[in-house]
Amino acid sequence: MTAKLTQHQLTRRQILGMIALQTAATAGLTRIGLQSAQAVEPAAVETAPAIVVGSGYGGAVAALRLGQAGITTLVLEMGRLWNTPGTDGKIFCSTAAPDKRSMWFKTRTEAPLASFLWLDVVNKDITAYPGALDRVHYDNMSVYVGRGVGGGSLVNGGMAVTPLQSYFAEQFPTVDATAMYGTYFPRARTMLGVNTVDPTWFESTEWYQFTRTSRKAATNTGLKTTFVPNVYDFGYMQQEAAGTATKSALAQEVIYGNNYGKKSLDKTYLASALGTGKVTIHTMEKVKAVTRASDGSYVLTVDRIDDTGTVVETKQYSCTYLFLGGGSLGTTELLVRARETGTLPALNSSVGAGWGPNGNTMVGRANHIWDTTGANQSTMPVMGIDDWANTDNPVFAEIAPLPIGFETWVSLYLAITKNPQRASFAYDSASGTVKLGWTAAQSAVSVAMAKKLFDRINSANATLYRYDLFGSTSKVFADDFCYHPLGGCVLGSATDNYGRVKGYSKLYVTDGSLVPGNIGVNPFVTITALAERTLERVLAEDF
Repeated sequence: MTAKLTQHQLTRRQILGMIALQTAATAGLTRIGLQSAQAVEPAAVETAPAIVVGSGYGGAVAALRLGQAGITTLVLEMGRLWNTPGTDGKIFCSTAAPDKRSMWFKTRTEAPLASFLWLDVVNKDITAYPGALDRVHYDNMSVYVGRGVGGGSLVNGGMAVTPLQSYFAEQFPTVDATAMYGTYFPRARTMLGVNTVDPTWFESTEWYQFTRTSRKAATNTGLKTTFVPNVYDFGYMQQEAAGTATKSALAQEVIYGNNYGKKSLDKTYLASALGTGKVTIHTMEKVKAVTRASDGSYVLTVDRIDDTGTVVETKQYSCTYLFLGGGSLGTTELLVRARETGTLPALNSSVGAGWGPNGNTMVGRANHIWDTTGANQSTMPVMGIDDWANTDNPVFAEIAPLPIGFETWVSLYLAITKNPQRASFAYDSASGTVKLGWTAAQSAVSVAMAKKLFDRINSANATLYRYDLFGSTSKVFADDFCYHPLGGCVLGSATDNYGRVKGYSKLYVTDGSLVPGNIGVNPFVTITALAERTLERVLAEDF
């Protein structure tokens, strides 16, 4: 196995798609497809039978399945194609040494850990650039999202967790859970390239000492831990550890992208989609408005930006079928704006509602001097503390790395709590923006649940919380940001049971906005499986 997926592991379509991606990157093109190298003179209004907005999990599924069905499809992505090395020879920068590639038009990085020993040594000044990670700020909550071809798959920790079937059924009572777990979850996992760490290697390697230390503390508390699968290639990671492959997960790469080893969507679904010859991806184009023409087609107004963020062109597209895969934030904001400004006035009141941060909160603990976490830490989490069955206080806490490069004795966690709180997006006509009505009191519910769990762990192990990680002398739980934005166009409320938007035909939602605020685990496998289910039904009935 090499630093990239070897040819025998790929389908013909994936190979063709990856060639198209590389050709586009080499030529500096923003129109990616099997015909990328050809000069194309766009029409005043470009038209395609189907348009997909966004290239994250839901958008990537839509693109592939439409292309396989022989439907000419255009994907509009507001970020760039991440396939061109910088001056250091790498496509992405590391977490420890961020540069302009790190964040979306920021002049300083905004990493989740704001400090160490209360020192501002984590974040760095950078040049504004269309980087891979964005932190979108609302009142009382900010949200991390990926920017680029592949969306959040470029910048997440790769934890490919299938939710507990009983909880999935609780959240989606109108969805056939048997079909999901028998057909669509397996299909999603196969396409995403999900694999698991070798338990024997895990027990011996220095790179997961931090996880074993947290497992020990959980075991001392009487808590259960469980391995979680990932889309990072663990065979490749073992070669990293052996010194026979270029390091990525073992070189502090994750939140700003991984140069090797990770099966992000541009290497799986999107490569296969391009390989159909029916799909084209346009990059650096942000959809700002959508309306419906008198003939029933959808018209999208789109800003094309350059590397400085300047709008260099405003253009229009039209399509018969419109698939929204811009994520919980992007899709919901687009539809809320369309309803409130009157361009899609028949959208119902459920559009914008049912949003939650998947109960996210982060916390750090200080271990005893003899419980080392290791100077060398893989950036890919492989284990979680599973207390979801605790009906009084259900929490799943992934054991997260803190890859600083020296011993810290810190155990870090991303807790996913069963927080029932939900918020809505609302359009502010004065500013022309869409705002999120999440409150600090709603975040406090997650904090209280996480605190109950980690108070138990600290009590059983005679350990303490860390107070120095989140930029304040008193902040133990980071409850003002999330990695897992969910909801806003909830399945069965804003849409029918298959993501068809109520009030309009041939308009579909395929992303995390369908999930009602909480799914109990990292959500991208669920989003992918729901999109597979939607596309199968839509292609059978609507085309």
